[in-house]
Amino acid sequence: MKTSIATVSISGDFEEKLIAIARAGFDGIEIFENDFLAFDRSPAEVGRMVRDHGLEVTLFQPFRDFEGMPDPFRSRNFDRAERKFDLMAEVGTDLMLICSNTSPVSLGGIDRAAADFHELGERAARRGLRVGYEALAWGRHINDHRDAWEIVRRADHPNIGLILDSFHTLARKIDVNSIRSIPGDRIFIVQLADAPQIEMDLLYWSRHFRNMPGEGDLPVTDFMRAVAATGYDGYISLEIFNDQFRGGSPSAISADGHRSLIYLMDQVKRAEPDVAMSVPALPDRAEVEDIAFVEFAVSEGDDERQLEGLLSVLGFRPTSRHKSKAVTLFQQGGVNLILNRDERGFANASYLVHGANAYAIALMVGDAEAALNRAVALGAEAFEQPAEPGEVAIPAIRGVGGGLIYFLDRKGDLGRIWEIDFEPLPGSDARNDAGLTRIDHVAQTVKYDEMLSWLLFYTSQLKVRKTPMVDIIDPAGVVRSQVVENATGSLRITLNGAENRNTLAGHFIAETFGSGIQHLAFETEDIFATAEALKRNGFVALHISPNYYDDVEARFGLEPALVEKLKAANILYDRDEQGEYFQLYSPTYGEGFFFEIVERRGYQGYGAANAIFRIAALRRHLRPPGMPNF
Repeated sequence: MKTSIATVSISGDFEEKLIAIARAGFDGIEIFENDFLAFDRSPAEVGRMVRDHGLEVTLFQPFRDFEGMPDPFRSRNFDRAERKFDLMAEVGTDLMLICSNTSPVSLGGIDRAAADFHELGERAARRGLRVGYEALAWGRHINDHRDAWEIVRRADHPNIGLILDSFHTLARKIDVNSIRSIPGDRIFIVQLADAPQIEMDLLYWSRHFRNMPGEGDLPVTDFMRAVAATGYDGYISLEIFNDQFRGGSPSAISADGHRSLIYLMDQVKRAEPDVAMSVPALPDRAEVEDIAFVEFAVSEGDDERQLEGLLSVLGFRPTSRHKSKAVTLFQQGGVNLILNRDERGFANASYLVHGANAYAIALMVGDAEAALNRAVALGAEAFEQPAEPGEVAIPAIRGVGGGLIYFLDRKGDLGRIWEIDFEPLPGSDARNDAGLTRIDHVAQTVKYDEMLSWLLFYTSQLKVRKTPMVDIIDPAGVVRSQVVENATGSLRITLNGAENRNTLAGHFIAETFGSGIQHLAFETEDIFATAEALKRNGFVALHISPNYYDDVEARFGLEPALVEKLKAANILYDRDEQGEYFQLYSPTYGEGFFFEIVERRGYQGYGAANAIFRIAALRRHLRPPGMPNF
């Protein structure tokens, strides 16, 4: 499998783009003409730079408004083409893209266009060059790859071929299976892009909202399956026009792009095992059985005492201590929380940068080593920290905000980590148990422009799906929220994208110096019994405005007695077609971290309608003067 990306897809000058593309692992680049014209080097120098970075120029593009033109435009177009052929020879590429004509003076007609391409093919052949024809979704006469293929077929020249672009086909909802009948050797290159499903002008949609395969809503996998069935074995290339990407990190976006292509072709290979392309063999996406533990980095002193106190009133108890490190395990039901105050290793480094924070999650999977191998193959950074003799070395990668994701399984030492690495604490009991059974979801706050990256990061590695994006209304702005979750509900991660620091989410990122886990939600089977137990433990719930409960009673037609119970315990309520949802919150600690307790009665969502009321209440409690950092 050979991968390529158009220079227009990422930000930076031409040299910066080359460096980022090469580091990401691509094999080639498409040179977008404007990137070349704006760069102050000769064509020959540009070609040498590309090759010095271990890359190939896969395509020079675009040549516009060529076919079906009246004279004198037609003869002028052939002169322009000859000059571009000169440039291509100096750069060192043999393929040029011509997109379907959009000029108002173009005449149209399949035979007229075919004749033009046949003549161009003769000229290209004399130089050892090729020309690919692409149907733009907004082309004046040709806007369908089927018509573009018919022109190529009638041109009947070996140096004239078809270029397929997933966006142009999928945006117009053209049947992708029509591609299967095209001979693979007549397809000169395949360009890929995804996009969110938006009803708008096709040109504007294409020029501003494309994203990497797997980041949007278009059936790019089905498109590529049809291409693979033709026997095509050439470059698969990304052509992405996205306002956000144009201002983002070239390295990060290039890495996302390479990951997206590996993930896409892994899906295609599994669905079309006889594809001609050589696709890297990857372990399957990991199925997550549950969240094995969440680990906090704290310091010895106020941070640790305050968090221990909070966990105690939530019903957690310290059950064991690490044999060689200053690490304590707290448990309740099926929830394992680790407080790491050790002054050695990564946890301490995380504390020094971010303050007290939930820096690591551990996922229980079927095969931890396979999960690690897939993640690394998809561009994740493996993490290793020396273990003491006799201790368990846990496979891990870096995740959101530079934190860690550990992979555990039930095989060998990984399945006995609590027995091998920890020793029981005497006198531990469950008298303060509040009925918390498991981690319902982990909420990670990220910068908005990182959201697509992290969605792709999770969906490419784990057997999860992404839910539609929703707007969370904060009194100080809007936060975009999207969830990755698996079919069983054993893994739910909410990603909240902050666009400005005035929101609660934005404040959290700004004050803790980066993205990370902002809250943990625990599940209970009886929210009212849990609320009573928490009250006995000394827990003070987040105070919700009484005005909220008057509205809830009217909006859902709830019994007054139920509303009074909700109000007395500061419990929020929501309902969908599957069932009911109850939410109870702690106040904020430090710079915006908090805990949530939920009861699901068939409900599938996350209480988005209640977010504005919860956020307003949390803001009132945001770190009063003199409060410790956590």
